[in-house]
Amino acid sequence: MTAFALDRRTRRTLLAGAMCAGLAGGLAACSDDPDAGTNGVGKLEAATIQARTVRAAQRADAVHVAGTVVSGGRTYKLDMRLKDEGGTGSVTTGDSTFRLLRVGEHLFLKADADFWTHSDDDATSGHGGDAAADKLDDKYVKVPTGDPSYKRLSTFTDKDVLLDGLLTLHGTVAKGDRGSSGGVRTIALTGDEGAGGTLDVSLEGTAYPMRLERAGGAGALQLTDWGQNFTLREPDASDTVDYGQQLPSS
Repeated sequence: MTAFALDRRTRRTLLAGAMCAGLAGGLAACSDDPDAGTNGVGKLEAATIQARTVRAAQRADAVHVAGTVVSGGRTYKLDMRLKDEGGTGSVTTGDSTFRLLRVGEHLFLKADADFWTHSDDDATSGHGGDAAADKLDDKYVKVPTGDPSYKRLSTFTDKDVLLDGLLTLHGTVAKGDRGSSGGVRTIALTGDEGAGGTLDVSLEGTAYPMRLERAGGAGALQLTDWGQNFTLREPDASDTVDYGQQLPSS
């Protein structure tokens, strides 16, 4: 073997070693251990992973929830930022979109005049009419705590209630495939091999739930910005309509 060939082989070996060293921390590309460089959650039993990720979600100060939820035959598109003190964001169902803002017990709904005139959503039906539509157009309407819609609407702004209802896997829970969500490595948990829902859990940092496919095709949600605080503030009085004990009825 010539010195030139030996030198070329040596260079290839050194180059391969350098590439492995550079990639090992990110993708474990040169390791047979799929959990190399992760938080180690992938090595745990499925039930333990599930308990840990639910606990992490409960302890987090804030989260951004975006995606779809199918309930009662309706599809709701959510884009909500939530924390313990309340939440803010938008909900779309059918052709109607409205914004929700809750600060403590004070819940506000904001929509255009067409929403108030024609809304047939279960959570808001009976609360519009031509007489009130212009006055309510693009205003924050304070939802009285005694109004029938308060509980249904506030659920979209309650971090603990919403997550408790969404992070449930039905049937036998098992570990699924490794993948990624938003550039973060994950491991899947499945209920009844996916028929009972699939939850992707972060393998980096805290074991937060990252993506949920609900059982029975009942929607899919991305869960991001865990622990990232945001400002919640009640709207100005000039931008608010308060109807007292009950919203206007058509």
